[in-house]
Amino acid sequence: QVQLAESGGGLVQTGDSLRLSCAASGGPFSLHAMGWFRQAPGKEREFVAAISWSGGSTYYADSVKGRFTISRDNAKNMVYLQMNSLKPEDTALYSCAAKRSWVKVTTDAYDYWGQGTQVTVSS
Repeated sequence: QVQLAESGGGLVQTGDSLRLSCAASGGPFSLHAMGWFRQAPGKEREFVAAISWSGGSTYYADSVKGRFTISRDNAKNMVYLQMNSLKPEDTALYSCAAKRSWVKVTTDAYDYWGQGTQVTVSS
């Protein structure tokens, strides 16, 4: 059983940057692929980014490609989402998730989920 806890959200202005963190505990973190998802009010949860267990492979949604960077530190059981050039449409609850396989990483077929951290971007 893997527990995930996100942090780093907040209220920022258009063009600002934020770094989200996700702390994992309770399981073999280094064996899990990790993903970030977001859900805006009234909208379905959407994929943002994913990273393989080694960090050697990453995948991004088109809407964040070139602005967001996912990374991980297996020694610290942490995964990060660096978000640059934030836009109002990035406003959402951001959640990290973990899964054992590197398949269907853009879907919400993950085994474990955190509670999320709110990101609000003002115009």
